[in-house]
Amino acid sequence: MTSVAGHKKLFPKQKKILTTFGEDLFLAMKRREFTKSLVAERTGLDPKTITKVFNGDPGVAIGAYLKVMAVFGMESNFADIAGHDELGSKLQDMKLLEKKR
Repeated sequence: MTSVAGHKKLFPKQKKILTTFGEDLFLAMKRREFTKSLVAERTGLDPKTITKVFNGDPGVAIGAYLKVMAVFGMESNFADIAGHDELGSKLQDMKLLEKKR
């Protein structure tokens, strides 16, 4: 998965997550009664890129996803993604408990 063409290859579970994310952004657009053209205009992205975002295309830069989220007022959700590290917190807690003993 490190080749130049490999950036577009994901494991099935990862692809499903990205596809669902794109669909969620598409639904956010529809709920606001925006058009793809309006989203493209407000983000400065090409309409084809907007379509790729809504399709969950792994070849689209993460910044494009963030720009689309910002148009919908959802950019703060982006910051929450890595901030909620349940596994990391559990691992840290285990080490802290070991030190206590």
